[in-house]
Amino acid sequence: MSAHRRFVLIAIAGALIISVSGPLVRLSDVSPATSALFRCAYAVPPMLVLAWLERRRLGPLPLKGAVLAWLAGMVFALDLLFWHHAIEYVGAGLATVLGNLQVFLVAFAAWAVFKERPTSRLMIATPVVFCGVVLISGVFDSAAYGSDPMMGVLAGIATSISYAAFLLLMKAGSERAAGPLAHATVVCTVTIALLSPLFGGADFTPSWPEHGWLLLLALGPQVLGWSLITYSLPRQPAALTALLLLIQPMTTMAISALALDERPSPLQFAGCAVIVLGVLYGSRRKSPAPAPPPVVEAGV
Repeated sequence: MSAHRRFVLIAIAGALIISVSGPLVRLSDVSPATSALFRCAYAVPPMLVLAWLERRRLGPLPLKGAVLAWLAGMVFALDLLFWHHAIEYVGAGLATVLGNLQVFLVAFAAWAVFKERPTSRLMIATPVVFCGVVLISGVFDSAAYGSDPMMGVLAGIATSISYAAFLLLMKAGSERAAGPLAHATVVCTVTIALLSPLFGGADFTPSWPEHGWLLLLALGPQVLGWSLITYSLPRQPAALTALLLLIQPMTTMAISALALDERPSPLQFAGCAVIVLGVLYGSRRKSPAPAPPPVVEAGV
């Protein structure tokens, strides 16, 4: 298996794992600020262990990587706070779709910052995938799901902006996985705690079984899922990773329909199919042209 294909599969595995984030947030049945805070707080201890093991193997994290991880943690806090509010407004499935509009922002920001010119396949697939996202969002659907779709859209757009910034900062920081993610998770936890009064406030007293769902959210998507994504992110174009992460909303839609009785319309199902085709096409690379046969000169 080629290295490119291996990293694509790792990113896809991470996207599938984090796809259960939205349903777990809804099952926890706590306020958005509370779920955002504790999904990170519960993830800190295992992330610190993983970072310590990585440090023993590779040495201390360079200062540049640490600083960028701290900045990533700050914007990831905004990402989670906005996204958890979007879940409250439009449900787990649609909120996850709206939060993944980052594919455009990442693709063109990576072009500007990292000089990663998008491949022709990626350029073709991006608007196709966006069409799927629009269909899933229910913008043109009279049966749109959600208690406040307009606020959900606004929160989703804010999520996408901060999500794109997080991905780019994590890519720019270091090729390590555990160390940068541990730094980002700690800073994210502190930032959410400080900003929580602006987002409806967080309940700092754990209650069960609600926090059992949040613990599962922390250990699964937050630790395992994001560790896989962070590992693959620096090893392939940022725009490709962003496109692959759009597998997450498709999977979340299916899980939410089964576990939470969120019923997407036929147009939203069509959007899922469009996303699948776009991701499959955009993630492929053209095989290099075979080298021409050597020219054998006639002897004299």
